[in-house]
Amino acid sequence: MANKSPDSVSMLITEPRTVPWLSVVFGFGPMLPFVIGATLAWLDFKPGRDAWFDLVIFWAASICTFLAGVRRGVSFRTMGGPTSSQIITMLWLFSAGSGALVLWWLGLPSLTLVLLAAAFASIGILDPIAAQSGEAPLFFARLRPVQMVLPVVSLLSLLPIVQTLK
Repeated sequence: MANKSPDSVSMLITEPRTVPWLSVVFGFGPMLPFVIGATLAWLDFKPGRDAWFDLVIFWAASICTFLAGVRRGVSFRTMGGPTSSQIITMLWLFSAGSGALVLWWLGLPSLTLVLLAAAFASIGILDPIAAQSGEAPLFFARLRPVQMVLPVVSLLSLLPIVQTLK
């Protein structure tokens, strides 16, 4: 129930610790292109390998910047206003996603993969901490560590085939 006045809103929120089914669908669904793309990059040879590799990089950068927006969006509803850790995490994820595209454009695929893997690994570590401190939904503590294994492993699995690209 919300109390409203012309200048503010007061809300009481009850939040489950269990992961809602919709968050399972929208949490793991976008992780499938990492696994599928990395697998096809390994199985496919020129010129298909390059295309699958490019698509995984583009997808990873897109999801990374999307998750920066998620962190910023959650910060709007944090009691007491956005925290410095929320803003720093948002800036890190946005910079990592954008920076990965620049590194890819500069022809540095290994650095691109490592940067993106580090960004996704950091989500798996930082989101459970944020959940415990009230800076993210409680279910992020259970969802993110498991969810982020998929992009991290997929991205790092592409490192050995970097030399076979273009």
